[in-house]
Amino acid sequence: MLEAIEVHRIAAASSPAKLRTGLSFILKPAVTELSTADLFSHRALDLLAAGQPAEAAQAFQAAIAADPNHVEAHHGLIRALRDAGQLNQSVAAAMALTVLTPADPLAHTALSIALQQAGHIPQAEAAAARARILEWKQQLQTSPSPDPLP
Repeated sequence: MLEAIEVHRIAAASSPAKLRTGLSFILKPAVTELSTADLFSHRALDLLAAGQPAEAAQAFQAAIAADPNHVEAHHGLIRALRDAGQLNQSVAAAMALTVLTPADPLAHTALSIALQQAGHIPQAEAAAARARILEWKQQLQTSPSPDPLP
């Protein structure tokens, strides 16, 4: 917001034409087209919120058919299937997500939750452990290295 105020101040000081240009840039709404997968995914989220998980699962599946790499749709499908009581299908969807994004801790966490809900506790614990290891690896890669001891 401070940047917008600064643009306005500079434009107003230099000329009215620049002021109009600056304001139209600031006030212009961002227009983006949603992909087909995004449209299906948004519809699925609405259905999930309305308490219709089976229908939401179908919409998430349509989103994935439109874009097999749509990670959010995969996560939504796992949740919708779980909420619909289709626990084995939820596990299968979570396994597919871990294949799609093998280094993503959230994918392995989703698998752990799906496995737990389906009653596969040892496998759920293994998936949770894998998620923790992946997260630690990510933290180590992004953390600055500590100063060596003198």
